[in-house]
Amino acid sequence: MRNFRQLEVWKKAYELTLEVYRLTSDFPTTERYGLSSQMQRAAVSIGANLAEGCGRETDADFRRFVQMSASSACEVEYHLLLSKDLGLISEEVQARLDTNINEVKRMLVGLTRYLEKESSNTSRTP
Repeated sequence: MRNFRQLEVWKKAYELTLEVYRLTSDFPTTERYGLSSQMQRAAVSIGANLAEGCGRETDADFRRFVQMSASSACEVEYHLLLSKDLGLISEEVQARLDTNINEVKRMLVGLTRYLEKESSNTSRTP
């Protein structure tokens, strides 16, 4: 069993989640159960899936949860773009958070590739 708190990508995802919560706290109350809630849930899902995956027995299971984290990161990216286009956040804020989310996505892709490589190395018989 892995310790999710030691994963650099989890740390970045956690910081992103905190930023999303801070950002959405300024959204209009009409968005409380709409975009704000959706963006918060997607951001939480990135780190939560990593944590859950760390509790799985196999690398294949862990990899599946890493891939779900990447999907949630794409969802957050979409919500940020929508928030900018609706005038809820500035272009500068969207660009800064977009940089952060893309860093998390790159790290998740790297972790997925590492796990795939490890899986192929351990499945070979000498």
